[in-house]
Amino acid sequence: MSNTHSHTHNHSHGKLKGRNLFISIFLNILITTAQVIGGLVSGSLSLLSDALHNFTDVISLIVSYIATVLAGKSASLHKTFGYKRAEILAAFVNAATLIIVAVLLIKEAIIRFQHPHIIESGIVIWLSLLGIIVNGLSVLLLKSDSEKNMNMRSAYLHLLTDMLASVAVLIGGLLMKFYEIYWVDSALTLVIALYLVWVGFDLLKDSFHVLMLFAPENVPVKDIVKEVQLLDEVKNVHHVHVWQLNEEETHFEAHIDFHNDISLSQFDAILVKIEELLYHKFHINHVNIQPEFGKCGPKDIIVQD
Repeated sequence: MSNTHSHTHNHSHGKLKGRNLFISIFLNILITTAQVIGGLVSGSLSLLSDALHNFTDVISLIVSYIATVLAGKSASLHKTFGYKRAEILAAFVNAATLIIVAVLLIKEAIIRFQHPHIIESGIVIWLSLLGIIVNGLSVLLLKSDSEKNMNMRSAYLHLLTDMLASVAVLIGGLLMKFYEIYWVDSALTLVIALYLVWVGFDLLKDSFHVLMLFAPENVPVKDIVKEVQLLDEVKNVHHVHVWQLNEEETHFEAHIDFHNDISLSQFDAILVKIEELLYHKFHINHVNIQPEFGKCGPKDIIVQD
């Protein structure tokens, strides 16, 4: 019953995520086109850098959209997990593009510092205002989903940094218009780029940990072993693996030595207790136990294969 409910919720939620992403893609294509034209006409590097960032947003949003669609596909004999990791992979790719774009922007900003250009600030001001409105709307569309899903968070961060970049470009445009401080264009580009590195690295690290099957930071493996070993029937817990398939599924796998040569029905009853313990205390929702009695072999928590 609970599994059916969860599946229905994820299916409808996936459709909503897909719709919001599709709207954001359309909005960002519009703003990117406008900013490229405006940046070339005005000569503003910060506007062109914002356009480049918006372009990577379009790519990242498309990647996120495809991942969301794939994640909803059913498992098969050849794809026993389905495409549940597609969204984590999308988050990793999007985080990497944030950092790559940031490095390119830093390089261009340094070059422009050495050779400042006179910039048509009026175009910069109006297009940055348009960027704030469009990206602000996209941020609102994705905010709720970003709190629950790494893929959506990567898309959300692209859009949030774009909105902040547009605010910075607007401030720069006003300073250039009223005070003719043209070097501020390069300075703002540098600030935008450094911020991209900061948010991109954090997301890159999180998605990398999931892809590498590292144990989640909020899952204390030693504490889990201690709790399971407190059960009267359990003698030893060893050969433990804990990993995330995606943000919704945390898996626990272990070998358990029992004090007695128990029957299969007794093992099933103990397994239910272990599953409930791991779910309610550690939020682990997939458990795979190999029962053992008097079997020789290494009994370490982590066995080096």
